[in-house]
Amino acid sequence: MDIFNEATIREHIHIDVDVIREIEAGFTALYEGKAVMPPIMRIDIPENNGEVDSKSAYIRGEDSFALKISSGFFDNDKLGLPSTGGLMFLISAVHGQPVAVLHDNGYLTDVRTAAAGAVAADYLANEEIETVGVIGSGVQARYQLEALSKVRSFNNVIAYSRTRENVEQYCEDVSRMYEIEAIAADDAEQVASKSDLIITTTQSSEPVLQKEWINPGTHITAMGSDAPHKQELDEGIIQLADIVVCDYIEQCEECGELRRALEKKLVDKNSVLELGQLTKHKRKPRTSKNDITVADLTGTGVQDTKIALLAYNRLAETVG
Repeated sequence: MDIFNEATIREHIHIDVDVIREIEAGFTALYEGKAVMPPIMRIDIPENNGEVDSKSAYIRGEDSFALKISSGFFDNDKLGLPSTGGLMFLISAVHGQPVAVLHDNGYLTDVRTAAAGAVAADYLANEEIETVGVIGSGVQARYQLEALSKVRSFNNVIAYSRTRENVEQYCEDVSRMYEIEAIAADDAEQVASKSDLIITTTQSSEPVLQKEWINPGTHITAMGSDAPHKQELDEGIIQLADIVVCDYIEQCEECGELRRALEKKLVDKNSVLELGQLTKHKRKPRTSKNDITVADLTGTGVQDTKIALLAYNRLAETVG
């Protein structure tokens, strides 16, 4: 059994077009019924503001599949530790024996989550983007922007976070990395008012975006709501949107932005598309530049298996 540590994985696995296309293929496989994916196993540790998730999926035709254990402890900055951790086991689908351990400390989860955001934006956002709005200033806020840059060009970024110091540092880093203007907003409403595309990357349990703030033509990628108690979007935004897409409808009914909108009957479940429907048919559903589109991304075991297989194959070739 091979064991790869975080440093080696980070050296060889980056957010690139190959990663994005692999995650896209995963969505297609999920929609086509080629994946065996159990429900998420989740453990909440409220006294330490922590959570641990286990996700997995076998994709028919692949010789291995991933079992991912991922943690998020959101007060870890006080301890001088990263907020995310975890690892992926790669298990043979032929004989059931372990193939590899990818001790990535959550890095591969971050990469595949960002890649999913890029897939959603590629299929849903307008082709011409001037300003990207970001709610949040952590690791995923950075990776989502990096992945987006592989599928869309943009000239400005406006970001908001509850901690002013963090968002100012984020904007400074973004300006330097992409050689564009990045400004810190005073609030989330200011972000929404100036953005063509909005990415929400928070752990919020209350909406950070309101229906009244959303301009015609906006695309929203919401990726922070991956548990029943989390919510980044006012459910009225789901009702307002012309097109709503999710990664996996059964999962989003339980823990995504869709959950409350469906509970309140603000949206018909049958009108919601799965991302795999778009990737399978290479279909971009916008009918107008003024359409409002929303992607509700909760993260699937299929994404974990896809990124684990790509990482293992690349590492086996380059590291041995």
